[in-house]
Amino acid sequence: MASIGLFETSISLFCFLIFYYFLIKKHFGYFLIKKYLQSYPWNWPVLGMLPAVLMRFNRIDDAIYIIEKTNLTFVFKGPWFSRMDALITVDPANIHHILTSNFSNYVKGPEFKEIFDVFGDVIFNTDSDLWKNLRMSTQVMLSHQGFQNFSMDVTTSKLKDVLLPLFSRYSEEGAIVDLQDVFRRFMFDISLVTITGSDPQSLSIDMPEVEFAEAFDNAGEAILLRHVKPKFLWKLQNMMGLGQEKKLTEASVTFDRLCTKYIFSKREAIRSQGMGHDHSDVESEDILTYHIKLDTSKYELLDPSDDKFLRDTIVAFIFAGRDTTATALTWFFGILSVNPHVEAKIRQEIDTNLPKAGSSQERSWSTSDRREYLNKLVYLHGALYEAMRLYPPIPFERKTSIKSEVLPSGHKIDANSNIIIPIYALGRMRSVWGDDAWEFKPERWVSETGGLRHEPSSKFLAFNSGPRTCPGRHLAMVTLKTVVVEILQNYDINLAKGHKIEPKPRLALHMKHGLRVTLTKRCSA
Repeated sequence: MASIGLFETSISLFCFLIFYYFLIKKHFGYFLIKKYLQSYPWNWPVLGMLPAVLMRFNRIDDAIYIIEKTNLTFVFKGPWFSRMDALITVDPANIHHILTSNFSNYVKGPEFKEIFDVFGDVIFNTDSDLWKNLRMSTQVMLSHQGFQNFSMDVTTSKLKDVLLPLFSRYSEEGAIVDLQDVFRRFMFDISLVTITGSDPQSLSIDMPEVEFAEAFDNAGEAILLRHVKPKFLWKLQNMMGLGQEKKLTEASVTFDRLCTKYIFSKREAIRSQGMGHDHSDVESEDILTYHIKLDTSKYELLDPSDDKFLRDTIVAFIFAGRDTTATALTWFFGILSVNPHVEAKIRQEIDTNLPKAGSSQERSWSTSDRREYLNKLVYLHGALYEAMRLYPPIPFERKTSIKSEVLPSGHKIDANSNIIIPIYALGRMRSVWGDDAWEFKPERWVSETGGLRHEPSSKFLAFNSGPRTCPGRHLAMVTLKTVVVEILQNYDINLAKGHKIEPKPRLALHMKHGLRVTLTKRCSA
C-alpha cells in the first residue's frame, strides 16, 4: 500500500511539473489558458484549481471577484492526493458559526501546526488545554496595568529618542524613506525590548542587517508557500534542503540559537538579583522574565524550566508584536497619503484634544493621562480600523473541522475539512459592507453621537473573533494611536513621485514596493 501511495504521489508531481513547464512557462500555453484563469479557477484534471492560484499568486484582488460571484462561499479543489481542498468563505454568518457559536468543532489542527512548525507550540497554532493555558497566561500579563505602562514607556522612549530624530535627519536631507522598512525595524526593536529587555537597535542611521529579523522574513515566505504547494512537494524540498524550505530550516536554527542566548542571560540576571515568582513588580518586567517566573500551579501545561517553551514564547511574541503593528502603521500612512481630507480631520481632532507636541502640558503627561487623551481620538480610531478593514495585517484565517455539519450558508462540511477565511476579501465585500466597501471612509466607524460605532467581529476580523480574539488588541490600538499622533504632530508625509502602492501576499500583508515617502518637519511643532 505504501508503494502505491508513493507511486500516485510521484505521478501527481510529474503531471504538475509537465503542466507548469509546457503550459505556463511556454508562451503558447500561457495565452491558450489565460482567458480561463482570469475569469474562474478552472478545475483541471489531476491538478485541480492550483494552476489558477499560481497564475494569480501576486494578484490578490482577483480572489475577491470570484468569491463575490459565488455568494460569499467558494469550494476550492486542489490537486489529487494533495489534501488541498478547502471551503473559502467570507459569509459573516458562517464566520460567526465557525469562530464563535460552534468554536469547539473548528481547530487549528495538526496540518496547520505542521505548516507553522518553525514557531513551535505557540498560542496561534495550538488547540485544546495547551491553548487555554497559553491564552490565560497571556491575558493575565497583557491586562496587567504595570505591563501596559511598561509597554507604553518603551514605545514612547523609542519614538522620542530614535524615530523622531531619524525623521528629522531625513527631513533635513530631503531623503526618500521607505516607511515600511522603518516601521518594521521600529516595531522589531520595541518587541525585543518588551520581550527580552534587550534592544537590537535595528532602527538607526545605518539601518543594519539584523539576523533575527531576517530569519522571520525567510520563515514567513516559506510558510506562505506551504499553503499553496502540495504537502508532498514542500516536504520533499525540506528533506532535500531546497529553495525556501532550506531558508526555513536555517531560520529555525537562528531562532534556537538566539533565543537560547536571551534565555540564558535572563536566567542569570534573575538568579543574580534573587527574584522569586512574585509578579508584584510586573511594571518593570519584560515578557521573558514574566514567563520564567510563571506560577506553574495556575498553568499546569506550561513549563518555565523548559527552554523550548521559553523559545516558542519569544518567537510568538515577536511575530505578534512586530509584523502586525508595523503592517497596520504602513498601510495607515499609505492610505492617508492619498486621502488628504482624512488627514486634515485627524489633525484637527488631535489639535482639539491633545496638548501641542513639546509643550509643558505634554511633557508632564503621566501614562494614565496619555491613555485618557488617546481615548478621545474617535475619528483617528475609526481611520485605523478602516485601514485595517481594507488592509488587515493578517490577511487570512485557516481552520479545520472536527465533525461534519452544515454551515448557515447551506454548505456541507465534512470532518477534517480545511476552511479558509480570506480577511482581506471580507473587508471588500459589497454585500457585507455596502456599495462603498472599497472606499476609505473612517466616518463609517463614528456613530451619530460622535462615539465609536461597533461592528460585529464576524465582519471586522482584524483582531480575529470569538474565543481566539487577539488578547493584545487594546494594547495594540494604544500603540498605534501613540505612534500616529507623534508623527502627525511633527511631520508632513508625502508619497514619493510615481510610487505605486499595492499589496504583497505574505503571512502579514506587506506593501509590494515598500512605502517610499518624503518627510517635512511641521513649522507649528
